[in-house]
Amino acid sequence: MKHQNINFSQFSSIKIGGNLDVFLLEDCSQNYEDFYIIGSCNNILIGEEPPPLLKLSKKYNYIKIEENTLKIGGATPSGKIASFCKKHDIANFEFLSHLPGTLGGLVYMNAGLKEYEIFNHLLFITTCSGVFQKSEIAHGYRFTNIKTPILEAVFTLEYDYDKEKLSMFKAMRHNQPSTPSAGSCFKNPQNDYAGRLIEAVGLKGYRVGGMEFSKEHANFLVNVKNGIFDDAIFLIQEAQKRVYDKFKIWLECEIAVLDMRYMGKNSPLLNPYKK
Repeated sequence: MKHQNINFSQFSSIKIGGNLDVFLLEDCSQNYEDFYIIGSCNNILIGEEPPPLLKLSKKYNYIKIEENTLKIGGATPSGKIASFCKKHDIANFEFLSHLPGTLGGLVYMNAGLKEYEIFNHLLFITTCSGVFQKSEIAHGYRFTNIKTPILEAVFTLEYDYDKEKLSMFKAMRHNQPSTPSAGSCFKNPQNDYAGRLIEAVGLKGYRVGGMEFSKEHANFLVNVKNGIFDDAIFLIQEAQKRVYDKFKIWLECEIAVLDMRYMGKNSPLLNPYKK
């Protein structure tokens, strides 16, 4: 299997991680089950003991209009999708202009901005385990049950690109920091906001080493200066502990932490109080 050596301190959006070999998936005849698949590494924190990593090859970076549908390869960057839709006057993907990632990752986590989610106009996906209709996929807020590489997603095709929506999405992101981060650190609990809870326990602007909960938006864990994995993990766990102690709410990570010490059903980042 072909591989690519990647420096994650430069490649990842949070600018943490060393040089690692990442294998490239060309087709599903290759062994992929023992690997964690990554895209453009926008919501990932790489640790010192990462699992074997895999990413789709450039073969899956494409956009096509076919049979009144929009077909997008799993390795296609969100910026490319947004530009294509603007150029061809295609509606419903305006929010991707302000949402980094590749199509596979966006579908896997049902990414979006508030009620505008990637699943809203999804028809079906093609994966290494076959084709799945939207109705066959369990999904919700930043969640799906997909457990296989997403090679392609097919969407309804509607025209009339909306520039007003584009401005609205830009305004929705205005308070988010430009400092390196992995995006929102925690999922918003039901009927509440993770940023509000983090601020309420005194962690907005709180810094350990080079990592900090942003002064601009408390739910962004930012790399202020040469931050390292251990500092990031300390802050994640500190926020979970303080918020639970005060509000009895367990903050669930939206960042994917890729370190074997923090993965699996016994991960210290999972809720120890959940019955």
